[in-house]
Amino acid sequence: MRTNTYKFILAAVMGLSLANCGSPKVTRVSETSVTDLSGRWNETDSRITAEDITAQLMDHSWYSTYASENTGKKPVIIVGLITNKSHEHIEAETFSKDIEKAIINSGRMKLVQAGSKREEIRAERADQQNFASQSTMKKFGLENGADFMLQGTINSIVDSAKKDKTVYYQIDLELTNIQTNEKVWIGDKKIKKYIK
Repeated sequence: MRTNTYKFILAAVMGLSLANCGSPKVTRVSETSVTDLSGRWNETDSRITAEDITAQLMDHSWYSTYASENTGKKPVIIVGLITNKSHEHIEAETFSKDIEKAIINSGRMKLVQAGSKREEIRAERADQQNFASQSTMKKFGLENGADFMLQGTINSIVDSAKKDKTVYYQIDLELTNIQTNEKVWIGDKKIKKYIK
């Protein structure tokens, strides 16, 4: 009888233990809320950097010079390679997408597709030559050519002593005139985090 009592108590304790080891509590928050749990690069850094650096891009004199020389025409931008040279894994594509979104949302510049997605669109256009009706088929040779290419790097410096650490990020972007190869703008954003 005593053995059965012990088994019952043991089963009850294990049941309570397993119940407490359930799923973590999840709270939904706004995608624009600032969260910094680890001190590493995160979505807030990506979004704020994209917004700030795009504002710099449009406030610089290259834009007013282009607008005065090309009345009524918006500059066409292509976002090239943004290279992560930092100490940690940063998905540069999400940062590039934040930059592209900021450019489109500005309404002051046009953005054209780059890389493999551009090739996929061209393949679709080629496919239409054989399979789409004459009236709906999209023609070759009518793409908007980019006037400028935006490229950049993400770098970081880590300094630590015992349990304290600072992480410094520097994001550098540059805009190049594709016709002349002239750099017309260089911008940066710096982020420094102190982690205890």
